[in-house]
Amino acid sequence: MKGTALSALFAAATLLASPVFAAEDLCATNLQKIDDNMATLGATSEGLDKAITEHVDKAKAAQAAGDTKECIAITSKVLERLDKTEKGSDSNSGS
Repeated sequence: MKGTALSALFAAATLLASPVFAAEDLCATNLQKIDDNMATLGATSEGLDKAITEHVDKAKAAQAAGDTKECIAITSKVLERLDKTEKGSDSNSGS
């Protein structure tokens, strides 16, 4: 009986902790995607590079402080901006 109760507590703790780990993973994943996008985009405007670097620094600081929501919010905005920049350059190069 004790083993069943212990297993149930372990399962409950795992389920409760999962969203936290998922958020941390999303934060790290977004930061990696930004690095990858910056590497593949090549030369972008200097202002854009500087702005992205500043946002990435803020996201990493939020991540280090344990504020994964802020990290995800920042990195999601950066990824949207990079996606728009990439789509804009694709449409310009295709003409």
